[in-house]
Amino acid sequence: MLPSDRWDIAVIGAGAAGLMAAIAAAEEGQRTLLLEKNKKPGVKILMSGGTRCNLTHATDNRGIVAAYGPPGQFLHSALAALSVEQTIDFFELEGVATKVEDTGKVFPVSNKAVDVLEALLRRLHRSGATLALGEPLLSLEHEANEFAITSPLRTVAASRVILTTGGRSYPGSGTTGDGYHVAARFGHTIVPPRPALVPIKVAASWVADMRGITLPDVTVRILDGQAVLAKRRGSLLFAHFGLSGPVVLDVSRVVSGHPQPETLRLEVDLLPSTAEEELDQFLTRETIASGKKQLAVVLSTFLPRRLCDVLLTQSGMSVDRKAAALSRAERTKLVHTVKHLELPVAGTLGFGKAEVTAGGVALDEIDSHNMRSKLVPGLFIAGEVLDLDGPIGGYNFQAAFSTGWLAGKSAADN
Repeated sequence: MLPSDRWDIAVIGAGAAGLMAAIAAAEEGQRTLLLEKNKKPGVKILMSGGTRCNLTHATDNRGIVAAYGPPGQFLHSALAALSVEQTIDFFELEGVATKVEDTGKVFPVSNKAVDVLEALLRRLHRSGATLALGEPLLSLEHEANEFAITSPLRTVAASRVILTTGGRSYPGSGTTGDGYHVAARFGHTIVPPRPALVPIKVAASWVADMRGITLPDVTVRILDGQAVLAKRRGSLLFAHFGLSGPVVLDVSRVVSGHPQPETLRLEVDLLPSTAEEELDQFLTRETIASGKKQLAVVLSTFLPRRLCDVLLTQSGMSVDRKAAALSRAERTKLVHTVKHLELPVAGTLGFGKAEVTAGGVALDEIDSHNMRSKLVPGLFIAGEVLDLDGPIGGYNFQAAFSTGWLAGKSAADN
């Protein structure tokens, strides 16, 4: 093997985590090779956030950890190495001005994901790391404290390897779960991958007629019998297949992770800021004051008219029902429908439309202080290939950036 084929560190996968890892390692003076199977790096970055790239969330490190729930404890050291503030500074210093939207999401002012990717590539170029495109990993072998990395073009050697191949979400971007097979070959446990932050299909034919309607503030619950598996509040979008929007994406992981998702129910509170008693009193007043109006028109004070027609139908009333004819029992039923609209779940749209992957390399087999494998000396694992997924809002990119950065720094110090 020629000397030029020897590297200090090889990073496998040039996504958010891999780019950060390669930058961090090379800036520590390590001869670093970044291998990417696509002809272009960072394809998923370009697709993210509707091509706007929600790169982090406007909170502190504790806020990121809390958003992940118990698994968030794994991120303490990574965020200490690259915090939310340092991440924003990283991009600002590369000329990417950022903004915070009302939801707390941080985007480039330009609303262009390509600006985020180009900033990473500029820093990568200055770091001295070598980016090799169109080189998928065929095999990774480890012997005598050295790794042999084989692509269709060559075999190279490296003292340390950082695995940042991503999950299985958006497989069209190249994230097809390759890293799971590699990690499993080295003895790592793979928590079964499943789609997360993915639209949910529902078995209700009327939903398709509502497509395009957005409700900015609803509460969604996923019910399994009487048990509440997940609950979120936010914006909902009706689509031809079912439901999307941030509030739906955030509860989707419990649907994709359920052995029988068709047994679940999705319940929507269409007016979470209005108590049932309050809505009942409003309808009572309107029945007296606006009795000649159609009931759907009265209800459209709060909700889109097309949806109001459906709510009447779901409550067992005709769409042209007059407000004056509303009985107490019918009013109670209508209020319940508005506050507890139930839809049978039919699954999700799968990895093809999922923003992130739940599942992956088991966290207890990775040293969170440095992202080093506890099973294989010299192997580091970071990013979405890990069993770590957060809510919508930039949390997943922050985890990828921070774990990648820590892996690169740690591999350089190894």
